[in-house]
Amino acid sequence: MFYPNLRHEKKLQRQGFSAIAGLDEAGKGAWAGPIVAGAVILNPKVKIKGIKDSKLLRAPQRQELFAEITASAIAWAAGIVSDKEIDKIGITKANHLALIKALEKLNQPPDYLLIDALKINYRNLPFLAKIDGDYKITSVAAASIIAKVTRDRLMEDFDELYPQYGFKQHKGYGTSHHWQMLMEHGICEIHRTSFEPMKHFLNE
Repeated sequence: MFYPNLRHEKKLQRQGFSAIAGLDEAGKGAWAGPIVAGAVILNPKVKIKGIKDSKLLRAPQRQELFAEITASAIAWAAGIVSDKEIDKIGITKANHLALIKALEKLNQPPDYLLIDALKINYRNLPFLAKIDGDYKITSVAAASIIAKVTRDRLMEDFDELYPQYGFKQHKGYGTSHHWQMLMEHGICEIHRTSFEPMKHFLNE
């Protein structure tokens, strides 16, 4: 199994950077619920085994790594943008906003950003936007775990409010079961009405 590495972080540390934040999001393609970004400044003195992109981990592994990361990181945060805001400004801007929100919540300001794919301008900080960064860069993979676990917990809370949709299982993504529930019940308060599948139900 492929694991990300600390090559980028170590290179930046040799250049004098000391607060290198990894960034990633979860929920960009979902039909319902928020988009959530994670930001993590890992402690270079603490080794955490098993960090990799959240999509490659089972839920119990993500929970365990989430606990380890949040306990040992120099700083970590999650930025949340709601379905209503996504519908208002569009998913690309919402993705940017979630990343900025996560950065603003860090209790230590970063001096360099490692981001999964997306270029952002945050206080004119230097950054590297790396395609598949969550597969290749440890701090970005750690951020993906923060984002995914935070979002999953939010969707499990929504499952209690809207039990008929099965949010606890599919987390708002476009599964066949989710579509079937939409056909039976229509959309609810947290569905993204700007997304094409939801427009089908609005136009009926």
